[in-house]
Amino acid sequence: MNPAQNTAGIYTADRKVLARNSLKDSFARYLTKSAAVLVLLLLGGVIFALIEGSLPAIKQYGFGFITTERWNPVTEIFGAKAPIYGTVVTSLIAMLIAVPVGIGIAVFITELCPRWLKQPISTAIELLAGIPSIIYGIWGLFILAPLLQRYIQPALIATFEGVPVLEGLFSGPPYGIGILTAGLILSIMVLPFITSITRDVFETVPPMLKESAYGLGCTTWEVVRHVVLPYTRTGVIGGMMLGLGRALGETMAVTFVIGNAHKIGSSLLAPGTTISASIANEFTEADGELYTSSLIALGLILFVITFIVLAAARLMLLRLDKKAGK
Repeated sequence: MNPAQNTAGIYTADRKVLARNSLKDSFARYLTKSAAVLVLLLLGGVIFALIEGSLPAIKQYGFGFITTERWNPVTEIFGAKAPIYGTVVTSLIAMLIAVPVGIGIAVFITELCPRWLKQPISTAIELLAGIPSIIYGIWGLFILAPLLQRYIQPALIATFEGVPVLEGLFSGPPYGIGILTAGLILSIMVLPFITSITRDVFETVPPMLKESAYGLGCTTWEVVRHVVLPYTRTGVIGGMMLGLGRALGETMAVTFVIGNAHKIGSSLLAPGTTISASIANEFTEADGELYTSSLIALGLILFVITFIVLAAARLMLLRLDKKAGK
């Protein structure tokens, strides 16, 4: 075979390889594009189903559906004010407890924990995330609620008696179940997510930055406050938002311990309800079009609340990135 024929053969083989690789690239591109479009179609389908199912309730009540507290299936008077209130308040309680505790655990694991203890604590945190929500609900109903009723709630009522604002928040009979109990259960459930993500982003801080701060005489608290947290604030906020999203949508655990009362009480010890708990409790019993539509409208409201929270978090992260860029 002469050199010209050999060169032509190599050129033909190279063209075949390039064509085959181009075909593979095209297939991979269309496959990934189809997956992305499928996600958008699924999201659009969920939104369409929620809006279509909510139309009878929206036409019947309008904006008053959000501002009405009364929920009476017998007279077909439905209002979402109490479930919205319960959803927001229990989630806020959960975040107020879980965020500082989760960040504290992450700081301990990454900065203070002995090497032999890191893995057991990390494994225990991950195991908490794997426990089904119904188990949390059962534990909260049979273990946590009686403890709160017998010891914690009476102590809170006695401690804050006569204190402005706080007296109203911690007043009334100690039922054990209620808004506060649901918030505590949620804080335990979201704690593993916040802790794990915060720990992971803390470990991305370059050791040289921390060693330089220690070399200048900084304490561990100063290193965490002035080096670790500013470097990882985007990831920490992302973990907080992930935990908040879990708290907003949690159903079974909250249903067990919140009391499932469609009313707004001034006290955190009083029974209440959330959007998810109301849907889970009543959807199988809804026998009329308006009743079913009202429950679907609650789902639409929860979707909107979650979307607003995630959008606000995204905007916050973008602003933080811009400031960091400056």
